[in-house]
Amino acid sequence: MNRKQTDKFATTIFTLFAAIIVLVLAALLGYVLYLGIQQVTWDFLTSKSSNFRAGGGIQDQLFNSFYILLWTMIFTVPLGLAGGIYMAEYAKGNKLTAVIRVCIETLASLPSIVLGMFGLLVFVNTFNIGYSVLSGALTLTIFNLPIMIRTCENAIRSVPLQQKEAGLALGYTHWRTTTTVLLPSAFPSILTGIILSCGLVFGEAAALLYSAGMTTPNLDFGNWNPFSGTSPLNIMRPAETLSVHVWKVNSEGIIPDIRDVADGGAAVLVTTILIFNISARMLGSWIHRKLTSK
Repeated sequence: MNRKQTDKFATTIFTLFAAIIVLVLAALLGYVLYLGIQQVTWDFLTSKSSNFRAGGGIQDQLFNSFYILLWTMIFTVPLGLAGGIYMAEYAKGNKLTAVIRVCIETLASLPSIVLGMFGLLVFVNTFNIGYSVLSGALTLTIFNLPIMIRTCENAIRSVPLQQKEAGLALGYTHWRTTTTVLLPSAFPSILTGIILSCGLVFGEAAALLYSAGMTTPNLDFGNWNPFSGTSPLNIMRPAETLSVHVWKVNSEGIIPDIRDVADGGAAVLVTTILIFNISARMLGSWIHRKLTSK
């Protein structure tokens, strides 16, 4: 084959692989939504779940998912941003940096169930926090931290070197150049990474089985005292999330409408993650256009 034929053949192969990926994703989403979307009603979203009777909803589990996500990102974003800045701008090319990088890569490759067991051992038992929102958020922070560090590091490294040199040429210190030149330029990529991480955390189940628990107390949404055991804001209470609820209903549920609750919960879960991913792309593109006037 000549060069044109080789190029055409390679383009066809890559397009075929891309089409296969899109078809698999579309089939998966279509199957989940086809089974579950008809179960998703306002009453399903705003009523409490039941362990014995049919007709239960996912109100508490949906709230718990967003609440643990909030606390996870409160811990993850500052730590991930600090780690990314250090790895991109301050880490020297020595053995210590190599060890840190290996640790980050190893942590990123650990199965989430192993991190869940670590959360059980350290946060639930050793620190005696118990099955709680806090234990779940701290466990998910460890789960999510390598991704955030990589995202921030790559975003900062992607800023053109000329911008950094211009800041230093104006007499800025390294820290001021990082905070006033590099971080604003890298912000769209960092924000996109944060939102994508939100989707990852929202759908996580294995790490929460042994840290946040598989039950939820009878929450009173009129009680906003964060120290009350029935308050939704209490971070020391057990918190079954939506992904854990779907798994639990499918594996241990005895309610008559197991199939409907599991399908409806899965549809809400997938739709929310899809919204996270789409909004990350749209918001990142919008901020990039605003900053670059393109």
